[in-house]
Amino acid sequence: MEQTQFDVAKTHIRLERKCGFYELYIKRLIDIVCSVAAIVAFGWLYVVVAVLVRVKLGSPVLFKQPRPGKIDPRTGCEKIFYMYKFRSMSDERDENGNLLPDEVRLGKFGKVLRSTSLDELPEVFNIVRGEMTLVGPRPQLVRDLVFMTDEQRMRHTAKPGLSGLAQVNGRNDISWEEKLSWDLKYIEKVSFFGDVKIIFQTVMKAFIRQEGITDGDMATAYDYGDWLLKEGKVTKEEYLGKQEEAKKLLKE
Repeated sequence: MEQTQFDVAKTHIRLERKCGFYELYIKRLIDIVCSVAAIVAFGWLYVVVAVLVRVKLGSPVLFKQPRPGKIDPRTGCEKIFYMYKFRSMSDERDENGNLLPDEVRLGKFGKVLRSTSLDELPEVFNIVRGEMTLVGPRPQLVRDLVFMTDEQRMRHTAKPGLSGLAQVNGRNDISWEEKLSWDLKYIEKVSFFGDVKIIFQTVMKAFIRQEGITDGDMATAYDYGDWLLKEGKVTKEEYLGKQEEAKKLLKE
């Protein structure tokens, strides 16, 4: 599935955006230098977290999931890449072999990993590979992507980031519409000083204030489609149809 192209909207609309010199040439250089430096400087932390995950949650230590990446301007289609994280949930199942709810499988250890964002350390390797960048719209799920409008999909004209404007302006305490709006605001003006500000705010929120990712009393935030259904913005039939569309895209 690595780097598979797909056209979510299945239209002939080409989503394009003019990028400045910084985004075209400087941003990637900074990504490489910073991500390699982080791996070298904090290699010990990767080892410690990996060992703790193996002891607390078992194998595999890494969790990978397909995510939509940047739109290829030649095709107008997003690319799928595997995003890596440290595992934060157990595989606990009920008597019928079904996975228990997220809030049960996400124990104290998993909550600590997520509240400190340590589970996201392996994403630095996605940055080295060129699939992600330090700052940009967070990569969402394919089942979120199928519910996005063409305007919202403009966020994919930039590489997905380790952190972005939405993450430093509420994270999961804001609605999906606000999240996507912050992403669109980011791509209006991608700049060096803007990225530095977001990185500083991310460090403050994730490591100093240790703001979590939970949405209210839920262990994880709603998927976009689930949120739209809950808010009555899509019908049950539309919701189920989009879920099937997402499943088909993942099989391509």
